[in-house]
Parts: sequence; C-alpha cells; structure tokens
Amino acid sequence: MTRYELLDLIKNLQTGTSEKIPVQTIEGTKELPKDLWKTFSAFANSPGGGAIILGLDEGKSFEVSGVRRIHYLQEEINVLCSQMSPRLDPLVQEFSILDKDVLLVEIGELPPEDKPCYYRGKGIFTGSYIRAGDGERVLSSYEIQSIKESSSSPRYDGEPMEGTSLKDLDPILLKGFLERMKNRPGTPFSKWTDQEILEASKVLVRDRYGKYVVSLAGWLCFAPYPQKFFPSLCVTLMRFPTPVAGETGPEGERFLDNVKIEGPIPEIVFQTIKTAKRNMQRRDIIRGMFREERWEYPEEVIREGIINALGHRDYSPQARVCQVQMLIFPERLEIISPGGIYGAILPDSLGQVGVQSSRNEILMNILENLAPSGESRPLCENRGSGLAAVMTSCRKDRLSPPGFKVDLARFRLVLSNRTLFDGPTLEWLDIVNRGKTLTESQRYALAHIKHTGWINNSDYCRLTGVDSRVATRELSDLVNYRLLDRFGSARWSTYQLAAEQKDRQTLLF
Repeated sequence: MTRYELLDLIKNLQTGTSEKIPVQTIEGTKELPKDLWKTFSAFANSPGGGAIILGLDEGKSFEVSGVRRIHYLQEEINVLCSQMSPRLDPLVQEFSILDKDVLLVEIGELPPEDKPCYYRGKGIFTGSYIRAGDGERVLSSYEIQSIKESSSSPRYDGEPMEGTSLKDLDPILLKGFLERMKNRPGTPFSKWTDQEILEASKVLVRDRYGKYVVSLAGWLCFAPYPQKFFPSLCVTLMRFPTPVAGETGPEGERFLDNVKIEGPIPEIVFQTIKTAKRNMQRRDIIRGMFREERWEYPEEVIREGIINALGHRDYSPQARVCQVQMLIFPERLEIISPGGIYGAILPDSLGQVGVQSSRNEILMNILENLAPSGESRPLCENRGSGLAAVMTSCRKDRLSPPGFKVDLARFRLVLSNRTLFDGPTLEWLDIVNRGKTLTESQRYALAHIKHTGWINNSDYCRLTGVDSRVATRELSDLVNYRLLDRFGSARWSTYQLAAEQKDRQTLLF
C-alpha cells in the first residue's frame, strides 16, 4: 500500500465509509496486544486478507496517535509471525503522518493448501480464526475440515453404499445414461459393456469385501428414492410473505409455500424448477419496440443455480444432515447449499467463464451424461459454465447481477427480481449522459448503483461481462466524469454516486 492509499484509507475510517474494508486499528502503543495473533490468523484465513494499522485511536474517531518504539514493534511482529502455522510473511511498512510514526501491516490471504493459519500456542482447533464482521471468531471443527479438504481430493461421492446393487437403481435413468455414454463423440465406450461403463464412471464401486455396490454418487443419481438412507439430501423450497424469514404476513402466515422435493437428482431438478415457477410471477420486458413476457426469474437461472447447488455441495458425513434450500422472498430468491467454495477459486472470480473446480468429480461426471426424464439436454456441462450462464441470463433480462455470499460452511446465491432499467432509471440515465459518451456497460453500472448504492470492480465485471482491466478503466472514467466517487484503496475500492448526482437523483425522484 502506498502512502497515498494509506491516507485515503485513514480518511475513509474517519468518515465512516470503510465498512467493507478488512482493517484493524490499534492506538498508540509500545507493545503489541496479547491477542493480536487472532487478527493475524483471521486475515490469513479470510478472502483478500486484511490490514492492521498501528497508531490510530479508534476511540477518538481514528485520530493519528502514533506509536512508540517502532523498531521494537517490528521485531515483535516478526516473532509473532514465527509463532503462527504456517509462518506468516506480511508486508510491514513505516509511515510518518502528521509527524507521528504509523506502522502498517498487510496480511495476505494464504493459498488453500496452507490453510488454516493458526497460533501454535493454542493449537489448530482453538487457535484458528476467521474474520466475522468487524472482529474475529474461532473456526469450527467442520470449517477446519472443509479448509483441509479444499486442498485435497475428497471422495465422499465415491463412497460405497453397503448392501446395494445394480438392481436397486432405476432402469430408465440407467438406460439413458448408458446410451449417452456410448454415443459421445470420440469415446471408447461404444464397444464397452454396460457393466464396464458403470465401473469406469464409478456408478459401481467395490466395497471392503471386493464386491461391486452402488457409489454414493450413483445412488443419488439413479436410486428411485435416495432419501431412504439420506433423508436430508433433498431440496426444500420455502416462499415467505415478507423480506425477512420468520416474519409473519398480514394474515399471520409464516409461509406462502413450503415444499420438500425428493427423488434422484434429475427428478429433484425437474420438480424444483416446476415448483419455483409455480411461485413466480410473469412480467413484461421491453426490447426495442416490442414487449416480451418473461418469468420473474429466468428459468435458466433457476436450473443452473439448483444444479450447481446439488452438484457442488458438501457430501461429507457431517454435512449430510443439511438440505439444499431455495428461499423465495418478495424481492429476491436465494439458493443455499452446504459447503463453501472448493479448490483454488476466489469469490471475485465466481461467474467467469471457465472458472471450475469440482468437489464431487464422480458426481459431476455422471451429471454431465444424465438428462431428466423426457429431456435430451444433460444436467450440466461440467466446464465451469453454469454460473456464467446465470450471469448471461440476468444480463439478457436486464436484472441486477446475482450476489454470492460465501463462507466455509455454506454457499449462497442471491438473485434479485429488480429490473435495472425501469422508467425513472432510464430518464435519470438520459440526464446524466448529456454531454458524455458512456458505454453500454457504464450505463448498466450506473443503473445498478442507483438501485443498490455501490459497486466494486468484481461486481462491475459480473454485471457487464467485461474483464477486470476494462472495468477499472471504465470506473475511472465515471469518476473523472464526476458521476461516481471512489472510496477505499487498491483492491478494497468501492464506487458510489457522486454527491452532486445524489442531489440530482433526490430532486428527480
């Protein structure tokens, strides 16, 4: 971080516009706080890492108080880093601000294979922390397990189902799967027997006695009723009358719909889409001179979202008691699946074409060649294109881009039913565009900010489909046009409507 970026960050702290920046401040001191290791661990385990500023007094509106014995503090930081596992190597910089010494410690996020970072003096289960709001919390044993598995190759989907056999599976689903496997271009399976194909695709695996039984993935895809052994490996769909789950509607109702959807994965996908459409409205979209009627949420978005949740969820024994949930609120739809991001995927890269990592390789390879009853289209492509298709569908229907809320225990896809380009927004864009040459992606971003209040670089990419370099340039142009103000520094930068545009927006609407 440069001196200019640090000054900008301090300004944001003092003006209260830094709530999205992972930063910890420590007032003037001559020694480190005893529990600073918690912050070191939390930043190293959290997406994007974080920064610690020594020499700011939070109790006095982040006034620069400075630190004493700065070189001694640097030595203490070095000792603390050696007490962490793995050893941390943060960027430590000295700055003089208002003639006072300030120490900046930037801790980067560790790669998946090195997590979790923990304090050796406490051990992995009580010394591993993660960022939570403005503080830190200890990681649960399940979260630690999830972190460790993200750098390995879990094979829970290949687990043998004791006491099962080929006779327990749906012959119609099996037939469609085998035909597709044999007819794939360039495949060697055209000359293989059905048994050989099922063994190669891990639908059938050997148990501890050497006998072929059905794998967990095969059971979930082909058993007529997989919930016989796993009651929670299903989808629950709930529609709420208010934007807050648990609040009752005008007639005291808690749910407008509450459905448990069971069966093999192809049937779950089909029935979930059908049930979601029953709970959606139709709306009109203007395209040029024509009016089109569309679902409140594109069907493609529902399909890809639920397949992604079922295909990439955590199937470890601890997570098998958790359901995939679809929650429908008046203004949004959420799909929640157990387990966070798997593998070397960053949250900011979600939705980009080709970004792909399979927690359940066996299951995903089966779904790639499995279609719901009556359909020829397989459930997935297994090429990292599912969430990218969600982005494309939202852009096509001029909806806000989906949001992703990810932690170590769950993955949440949030879809808004808000139309970006309503009448008042179009009028406002026409006014702010006068005398300027804005690209279509910049207009999309301005419409998005008008509705949500802010945007960052990764959201800009998801919203418009441009790459990060184009997003940076176009956002900078909007700042130069005095349409946006930038808050934060470097990777923590966010953009909001400039003050004069907010005033204009208030006058218009």
